Amino acid sequence: MTSVLAPPSQGSAPSGGPLFGAPAGRSAGLADVVALTGRHLRHLRRTPEKIIAVALTPVAMVVILGYLFASVVSIGGDTEYHDYVMAGVFTQVGLSCVGITALGVASDLSKGLIDRFRSLPMARPAVLVSHTAADLVPALISMAAVGGVGLLVGWRIERGILPALAGFALLLAFAYAMLWLGALLGMVLRNMEAINGISALVLVVFSFLSNSFMPLTGLPDWLRTVAEWNPVSSVSEACRVLWGNAPAAQGGSLPVEHPVLVSVLTVGAMIAVLVPVCLRTFRTASVR
Repeated sequence: MTSVLAPPSQGSAPSGGPLFGAPAGRSAGLADVVALTGRHLRHLRRTPEKIIAVALTPVAMVVILGYLFASVVSIGGDTEYHDYVMAGVFTQVGLSCVGITALGVASDLSKGLIDRFRSLPMARPAVLVSHTAADLVPALISMAAVGGVGLLVGWRIERGILPALAGFALLLAFAYAMLWLGALLGMVLRNMEAINGISALVLVVFSFLSNSFMPLTGLPDWLRTVAEWNPVSSVSEACRVLWGNAPAAQGGSLPVEHPVLVSVLTVGAMIAVLVPVCLRTFRTASVR
């Protein structure tokens, strides 16, 4: 007795499988990420306002704080205010990325683009991975613009090339974590007005409840503790230390005494938590 085995259907490749599974699935998942990232980058060329939205506020802050206020604000010690404030402005670029990815993900969900992707034999997580990878490009361009304006107002990196690169690598990692936070907000909220309001609130609260623009010495003890443990504070202070722009340390909590270590651990923890939470949320959000 013989039996005939039907060949597998060419269109039966499972969609939404793990992004990195078996070797074949891993290469296919990476190909999906590359293809979708290219799509987002081509769209970015047609919508330069995304870059302007991320860069405009930080560049304005460099001009206002680093140039106009530099002569009237003193932070003590030998550190100039325009050197002190630059790390905080760079960190603000990362916070500005929240709204870009949130709006992009919410737009794709509302227009049915995600449903079309789900009908294709592609790794479902590639949609979010490509979104965050492509949205990192506006952050890079914005940091370059902020750095150029900072050099014009007198900002300088006082240490070597390796600490300088380490500071920028930390900023990019922080921006990447904020992109995943934006993806999560986009899937949860979906409403454009709500996303604009929440992302603006994140930018204002986390920027000003930190040491981005002023030292924390004048705050009440309880509020100072909150601000010191704000990830924006540790990332900003870590960059100042790496770039030689930090005033003399005055002691205090762990983030104040060891900002580089705390910022690396904090950013790593945010990415480790946000990525799987986003991918899990995406499985249900994409089928609503």
